[in-house]
Amino acid sequence: MSTRVLPRNSETNRRPQDGNTPDRPSVGALFLIAAGIALAALNLRTAITSVGPLLGEVTGALGMTAVGAGVLTTLPVLSFALFGALTPSLSRRLGSHRLLVLALAALTLGLGGRALVGSPLPFLALSVLALSGGAIGNVILPVLVKQHFPHRVGLMTTVYTTALALGTTIAAATTVPLYDSTGQWRVALGSYALFGLIAVVPWLLVLRHGSTPGGSTRRFGFGRVLSTGVGLQSMLYFGTQSSVAYIMFGWYAQMLRDQGMSAQSAGLALSYLTLLGIPMSLVLPTLLTRVRDQRPFVLMFSLSYLVGLGGLWFSPMNGVWVWTTLIGVGMGSFVYALTSFALRTRTGEGTAALSATSQSLGYLMAGTGPFLFGLLHELSGGWHAPLLLLLALVLVNAVTGWLLGRPRHLEDALAARDGRRGSTARP
Repeated sequence: MSTRVLPRNSETNRRPQDGNTPDRPSVGALFLIAAGIALAALNLRTAITSVGPLLGEVTGALGMTAVGAGVLTTLPVLSFALFGALTPSLSRRLGSHRLLVLALAALTLGLGGRALVGSPLPFLALSVLALSGGAIGNVILPVLVKQHFPHRVGLMTTVYTTALALGTTIAAATTVPLYDSTGQWRVALGSYALFGLIAVVPWLLVLRHGSTPGGSTRRFGFGRVLSTGVGLQSMLYFGTQSSVAYIMFGWYAQMLRDQGMSAQSAGLALSYLTLLGIPMSLVLPTLLTRVRDQRPFVLMFSLSYLVGLGGLWFSPMNGVWVWTTLIGVGMGSFVYALTSFALRTRTGEGTAALSATSQSLGYLMAGTGPFLFGLLHELSGGWHAPLLLLLALVLVNAVTGWLLGRPRHLEDALAARDGRRGSTARP
């Protein structure tokens, strides 16, 4: 198994040639866009991870029922699926930059507004508004990287995935201290709207200076993307890795507590698992974009998962930090899933289509993971049956990732498919 280094003029790194590529922005404009990408990424998860630590206080203060709390915790995956699916068509109509400005505005208004309301329904509605901004940003950021930094995809993917991990960690780690210091859950949750306000500024400057690329007229529908091996494999890979991640974030601490670990130590283990996403985001994108074939990385993720899960099965408490580290390395598959949107496409529109299809349908898959994991735990009364579900997800992830890691492009697959159809249609 060999890993070929990309030549300097590799087609993966060429500037997209779709007939609508804008003139290259100035160095100052590129720095502004890079800063805007980082600041936008910092905001994409704050609406999710800021609520969990204060879920009891929020639902109690609003008089929210258990059903309402269940809806609140399910909204992220549903919103990411719905609004992620709508993003390509919105981007064609509005342009990527304008759409991102609107997404950040929605996120900011949602975060700030829900901290002011006093009943469950407005809180849920404004949470959807905030989550819509995060969902659209998820799809748009890989597109902007492809559009503006075609020769620096690895570097800029490092920037936005690291900022994404930092924002996720900051919101999870600082919400409770903010609440403790102010005694107000509204202040603790609403403060993250300030991040959104800051993130909008560079994009308003970009729009003011007219650095908005034109949109392509071609269309990549979900059906067309999924009709290719690249599209189907990308969707399954993103969905399975997201399912594993959501299961671990939701159940890992409880699973360790049931094995005898204290609540504080279990929470620390979960925090450590989350923090591992930061070094993975710093290192992986550049390495992934320097090679044509990413399958060695897929193998590394899969083996790390399998050894970590094996440790949890046979000896969960002896070596728990080793198992946590290995699972955290396996969760680097998320970084590869995001990077692959640019690696497996040639144009910004192709990146948008692959990103939207993979993320919207993938998050629907991810939403079922924690539910099935909890159901298996309840039915079996233990953790071995749920761990078998994780094992199955990891194996599917490994197979689809192995296929996705081959050097191919979505546009080429669609052109070949359309060519075959055209040849069979001729008399």
